[in-house]
Amino acid sequence: MNLTEKISYIKGLAEGLSLDESKPEVKVINAIVELLDDMAYSVSDMEELYDDLSAQVDEIDQDLADVESDIYDDEDDDDCDCCDFEDEDNPFYEVTCGACGQKLNVSEDVLLEGEIECPNCGELLEFDFSDLFDEDGCCSEDGCTCGCCDDEDVE
Repeated sequence: MNLTEKISYIKGLAEGLSLDESKPEVKVINAIVELLDDMAYSVSDMEELYDDLSAQVDEIDQDLADVESDIYDDEDDDDCDCCDFEDEDNPFYEVTCGACGQKLNVSEDVLLEGEIECPNCGELLEFDFSDLFDEDGCCSEDGCTCGCCDDEDVE
């Protein structure tokens, strides 16, 4: 038996007693039975809403699991070329914005231009390679770092 059925049973018992409704104690008993009846209907309404909400949360949880699976399982997939930033002619480098911490994948061409604006916070990121190259645009005096020079050419 659910709550509403139990309250209906108690209400039937109270009516079956044929109590004199003019007495104060009978009025109290009838008021308590009516209150219990209202509470039983409220509880049953809440149970229905809880069941609906629980079903919706289960659907959201399943959708979230699918999204997580799509996002995180792709990292382990070596056959997927959708996220590869490798390009032998123009490689990409990861740069972190000092202002907001956003990580950016930047091509070598953009790095050599010397600056880029962070798309997240608008901070100007500057790249200075003057220490790496001499005035002719080749490697510094410390030796070849890019592989463009043979050991014989470096003085």
